[in-house]
Amino acid sequence: MALEEYKRKRDFKKSPEPEGTVAPKRTERFFCVQKHLASHLHYDLRLEHNGVLLSWAVPKGPSLDPKTKRLAMHVEDHPVAYGEFEGVIPEGYGAGIVMLWDKGTWTPEQDDVDAALKKGDLKFTLNGYKLKGSWVLVKTSGRFYGAREGGEGRSWLLIKHKDDWAGDVDIAEFAPRSVKSDGDFEDILAEDNPAIWHTNRPAKGGDTGKMFEKIIARAAALKSARGTDDTKGTKDTKKKTVRKSTPSKKKAAAKKK
Repeated sequence: MALEEYKRKRDFKKSPEPEGTVAPKRTERFFCVQKHLASHLHYDLRLEHNGVLLSWAVPKGPSLDPKTKRLAMHVEDHPVAYGEFEGVIPEGYGAGIVMLWDKGTWTPEQDDVDAALKKGDLKFTLNGYKLKGSWVLVKTSGRFYGAREGGEGRSWLLIKHKDDWAGDVDIAEFAPRSVKSDGDFEDILAEDNPAIWHTNRPAKGGDTGKMFEKIIARAAALKSARGTDDTKGTKDTKKKTVRKSTPSKKKAAAKKK
């Protein structure tokens, strides 16, 4: 089954991720990129095909520079419903924060997508908020620098083709926020429960651990501020203020005369 591996890895009693089913084919093909801070930060590129989202984990995120080849590890297919997911995975597989970083539609540049995938050379056009134009996913031997151990058969390279949408802008740094909520990781965590990782966060050491510490602290501050602000505008605290009109200086002077 197309989503068997996806479901095997997750406990949906604990995870807010959609369990999902294979979706009917649609005229327009959906794509998304989810920015995922788990044991490490990476970007998940997902392309809708045959009722599921074909998925690649891109550790450094997409690059608009055609000279830059980004490692993309092929991972399990995801349900199409996952394409709108943004939130906090509290524990288990993929524990961390998921941001919907980009979304839109994609168009294959070959007639037979399955044949292109089998060949290991998938050319396509993206029409998203942040990513546009022509791209290619090329399968490698798995010996590409940065590929994880046991990555044979799963290692691809994501490369931008030279077109009007190419450039040397670091798009991940230039546009870091969510296209769904316009929030950053701390905003997404603050919507949930920042305290869930006080004792057991997904990463405790290294740069990722430091990033989590800052995000948890910011999220807690946001949550606290929202808790205070939530009291405003309630029946008990909302009072109408009637402002008395203050006479102008000229009228005041005229009265004195």
